[in-house]
Order: sequence, then structure tokens, then C-alpha cells
Amino acid sequence: MSIYKLKDPHAVKLALEEFEQLGRTAFLEKYGFGRSREYMLRDPVTGSLYDSKAIVGAAYGYAFPDEGPLCADSFSGGEATVERVLSDLDFEVVRVGQEWSKPEVEATVRDYFEMLSLEAQKIAYNKSEHNARLRSHLRIRSKAAIELKHQNISAVLFQLDLPYIPGYKPRTNLQELLRQVVLEFVSSNESRMSQVLDNLEAEIEPGDQLLKGVLVAPPVVEVLQPTTKITRLPRKYDYAARDERNRKLGYNGEAWVVRFERNRLENEERPDLATKIDWLSDRLGDGTGYDILSFESSELARFIEVKTTNGGPLTPFIVSRNEKDFSDETGDAFCLYRVFDFSAAPKLFILRGGLSSNLLLEPMDYRARLKAIRS
Repeated sequence: MSIYKLKDPHAVKLALEEFEQLGRTAFLEKYGFGRSREYMLRDPVTGSLYDSKAIVGAAYGYAFPDEGPLCADSFSGGEATVERVLSDLDFEVVRVGQEWSKPEVEATVRDYFEMLSLEAQKIAYNKSEHNARLRSHLRIRSKAAIELKHQNISAVLFQLDLPYIPGYKPRTNLQELLRQVVLEFVSSNESRMSQVLDNLEAEIEPGDQLLKGVLVAPPVVEVLQPTTKITRLPRKYDYAARDERNRKLGYNGEAWVVRFERNRLENEERPDLATKIDWLSDRLGDGTGYDILSFESSELARFIEVKTTNGGPLTPFIVSRNEKDFSDETGDAFCLYRVFDFSAAPKLFILRGGLSSNLLLEPMDYRARLKAIRS
């Protein structure tokens, strides 16, 4: 049995169809092949990648049913064998596993920011279509590889305290070249980045008033890769500070939480406590160290500080010294309500207890006075 007997492209197509039907893992297990480390067959229409050696082994069985498929140790894979056979049948074989080039990274970053701009304007777009369009240019990159790169871009933006696409959760195991390209893009596209922030800031109404399924667990934060370069962006890019200054967003977020709390207590069969909720920041202004006085169903006080953003759950936010001190004093009675994705589909998670124990707090500013001069 020799793979060079394989001359029927239809047999290869049948193997590809079976690959799609079974899925990669089941297909490879059925025919006894491992994952290709270097050479992949690429579908020129969809951009999908297939393990080239396994496809040839299975296709041989379709072409010669009396002999059956070839097993993995009956032939070698590579440029001189599998690639040659598939190329002769007009199939494209590409080499994978290579480090991403700068043009590839730049194309992926441009595509990401195009989606981010649409996200900020609440304009519908299709992530799969963007991925497919990129694969038509990045011929050796799979759908999963491009998606991971988009998640890496989210991680860089998260490290820069900038908004990212919520559908691409930050993944921090990233290429240093990618970090550099994202920084270059942000620096050279100031007006575009500012427009993204302006569009996010302009949305101040909650996207959903139903208050169903809005409470989620706090997000798990990946350990950030150490970087030797501290990047300082213009203050106009400070997304957390923009959220803090956006009084209408903050006000509407607090109003939404008041409704959430009333709904919670009514569901816990304490409508009497629901009527006692006190929105202190609306009645007295800031300065008390918390925004809303609510209650546990046991009638114990719950001191709520609300932080609202149109960004994702990992978006940084500003806390005051007064809020930190009050949270440390009140302990478990203090609850920080982090409201996120507010203008799209609001959700919240709750951090209970002192802020120092729940958050990584970074000092930002100093109150300055002239030093006394000793005579």
C-alpha cells in the first residue's frame, strides 16, 4: 500500500466530509492519528484546516475499500509525501505552528478595532464573518487561532485600562509583538479611540429593565504577564475616570440597583424592608461612603456602593478614600455592586466586605502642599 496510489480527489472530499461530521477529535481517534503539528489541508472556500496526514489515510480507504484506510505508522507525513499527494490532487496544504508575522498581527488588530467601533455604536456585526474574512487573508491561521488572537487583544486593552469587546474574554498568554502593535494602533489612532470612548460614554440608559438573571458571579481574573514597559496613555483615554465623571450613567446605575434591591427583597418575602430602602446619594449627595442603604432578609443593614460601566466585567473603576475607609469599618455589611454592560444588557456582581480585601488598589493622585522651609 502506497499513498502515491491515491489519485482520486473525490476520496479526499469524502474524508473531509467525514471529518466535519465526526469532529476533529473523533475523526483522529477513529483512524488512529495524532494532531498535525506542521502541515494542514486548507479548505480554500471556508478557510477551515484539517489534519493532512489523517485525511490522506482516511481518503485511501475510500479510494481502495478492499485495502482499507492507512494507519499512521504506514507512511510519513510532510512536504515530500502528504503535501505532494494532496497538491497533485489540487488541494492546498499550508504550514502551521509558525510565529505570527507583523502583517498578520496588524491585520488582526485592525479587524478587532473595527468590531470594537461597531460595538461602541451598538451596531450589529457578526464575529464569525469577521473571522472568516481574516482567514481568507491569513491562510495558515485557523478559526480558533484567530479567535485566540482577538482574546489576546482584549487582554492588552484590559492591561491598558481601555474597553474591550465583551465577547472576547481577555487571554493573557500573548505575543510581545501583539502588545506592541496594539500600542502603536492606539497611539496612531487617537481620534478613533476617543470616538469609541465617547460612544460608550454617551449611552446612559439600561438596556434591560426586567431584572431577570442579572446577578452573576465575580469574574475570574487571569494572572497578568509581567511587562518591562509601563505604558502611560493620555488622560483622555482614562475609561475608569470617564465612568466616574459620567454623572448620568452613575445616577441611572444607582436607580437600576434600587429597583434590583426592591425586587430582591420582595422575592425574599420582605416587602416591608423593600419600602425602607434609602437611596442616600440621591437624597444627601456623595460623602457617606456608600450610595444605598438596603437590608438582608434578616433585617441586617446592607451598605451598597454602586459602580456602573458600559464596559465588560473586568473594566477598572475608581473608588474614593472615603469609600475604602467606610468599607473597612463596616466589613461584611458593605457590598460593592459592580454593574457592567449597562447600556446593552445590564448585569452585576457583588463584592462583600472591605475593598482592600477584594480589590487591587492602585494609588493615582496626591494631595499636595508646599513644604515648610526650616530656617
